[in-house]
Amino acid sequence: MKFFDEAKIEVVAGDGGNGVASFRREKFIPFGGPDGGDGGRGGSIYAVGDCNLNTLIDYRYNRVFRAQRGENGRGSDCYGKGGEDLVLRVPVGTVFTDLATGEVVADLDADGKRALIAKGGQGGLGNLHFKTSTNRAPRKCTPGEEGERRELRLELKILADVGLLGLPNAGKSTFIRAVSAAKPKVADYPFTTLHPNLGVVRVDANRSFVIADIPSLIEGAAEGAGLGHQFLRHLQRTHLLLHLVDIAPFDPDADPAHDAKAIVKELKKYDAALYRKPRWLIINKIDLLPEDEREKRIAAFLKGFGKVERHFAISAIDGSGCRELSFAIMEHLEQVRRNENAHRAE
Repeated sequence: MKFFDEAKIEVVAGDGGNGVASFRREKFIPFGGPDGGDGGRGGSIYAVGDCNLNTLIDYRYNRVFRAQRGENGRGSDCYGKGGEDLVLRVPVGTVFTDLATGEVVADLDADGKRALIAKGGQGGLGNLHFKTSTNRAPRKCTPGEEGERRELRLELKILADVGLLGLPNAGKSTFIRAVSAAKPKVADYPFTTLHPNLGVVRVDANRSFVIADIPSLIEGAAEGAGLGHQFLRHLQRTHLLLHLVDIAPFDPDADPAHDAKAIVKELKKYDAALYRKPRWLIINKIDLLPEDEREKRIAAFLKGFGKVERHFAISAIDGSGCRELSFAIMEHLEQVRRNENAHRAE
């Protein structure tokens, strides 16, 4: 199935049914009085997060969603039937934003989480509500309210603990294959990743985390160059970013430190909050360096790159250093979770 992580839709909640003006008429009861019932409420539209879905493809081709209208009231004190609610099931991590106001209407970040995105109209009142001691035969009734109508943008932000950043051919897909059961496409040409890939990294029986690989960034991504900028939203919920760097590029004139700093600049341009996330530098493809030159080349790279929070040297192709990195990530995430739990307990 093709991966879609954006869509624009229109939602139209049901109108309320109209109230009715009616009078009771029975033999031998000449002054039966008003008996017009209320209209039924219009159906509302809800969105629900569903962990069994992973794409917004259902909302790319079907763009208008309408809930049922409420029935009109009837005589003999009969109320109109309410319209049925409409439920839109979307992948967990979907954000609904009102296009007119920019307001975030719903953020479905948990399985089964439910949110009202368009409220149905109230039913109108029948004339039985308007009877008074001085007006025994009211002919007044009210129409039903219109249902809420909205144009919404849907954005899927993948729920992952760790996100991968890097230039094309930095080895991100190879790394995610090395540490998880995910099998993204790997080839000896750039831009093999065209949509996000998720992998579950299990360090032991009861300890695991989710890692996300997005299409590669290139310089100018914040202005729309390449594909990666379209998918940076998927890193916004992560707790840790891994910046993979190819320490042994094929081009002898390439400067890995300069290229790595360019990616950091693009990240800062795109989203300052994303830039401030914890970010570790992962120096990949050390297997391509002669053993007696590795430490010297890595030290030179780090000097050219500048200050980093933490760095690891690995070879994703043969797994060197990947296990140690996985355990370090797990320990970091467990500390993050402990801090979050302590904050909630305060």
